[in-house]
Amino acid sequence: MSTSMSFDEEVRLYSTNAEREKYNTLATLFGIIVALDYLERAYVRDSITAAEYSPACTRLLSQYKTMLKLVGSDVPSIEDFMKRYRVQPPSMQIPRRSDSFQMDHPAALHRLKVGVPATVEHSSEAGPETGKWIAETTQSFITFMDGLRLRIRAKDQLHPMLQDLVTGYARFKGSKDWEGRSKMVSWLITLNGMKASEELTEEQARQLIFDVEHAYAEFFRSLGGDKDAVS
Repeated sequence: MSTSMSFDEEVRLYSTNAEREKYNTLATLFGIIVALDYLERAYVRDSITAAEYSPACTRLLSQYKTMLKLVGSDVPSIEDFMKRYRVQPPSMQIPRRSDSFQMDHPAALHRLKVGVPATVEHSSEAGPETGKWIAETTQSFITFMDGLRLRIRAKDQLHPMLQDLVTGYARFKGSKDWEGRSKMVSWLITLNGMKASEELTEEQARQLIFDVEHAYAEFFRSLGGDKDAVS
């Protein structure tokens, strides 16, 4: 008994409205990653200005976080998602080995892990509002350290405070050379990789308190010992 099949027949990915919504959400997440990768490469090549890049990147990162909440257990991690679905130009030959079949978007992956635009991660420009920035960054340090001392450990509580701190920290000229900044960015990446409900272990929290206190002391040493650091 033979069964005929038309190769022109459309294959449906879903049979219910819920499944259709799931695939639409996954497709949106896929598109955000692709768009972010193009944006990162355009910025590195000076094809767009920082003024154009920053809001576009911030918007895509925000959309990514929203989509990640919607897909839930279907996407255990962004790395797993990129291994499952790969974008490839038509001119490229599809690899035969399944372990190489993954989205090749390292620029987007790095930006998603950091969680802030490159203009924040690598900024080294200070402007006339330096006095205001010092006050705001100092307050961000204090707020974050107080939160840790009050035993706040959940990602969804710590992440916004640390993101504000890193954003303010990055405004100062010379901050890219401060040891504390790289550690704060590293912790931001760690928190980005956690689920909203996950909490830092006591060992992690103790190390984070040590690192942020060191960064706080270094911040003021840099401001007081090197006047050019903020001018």
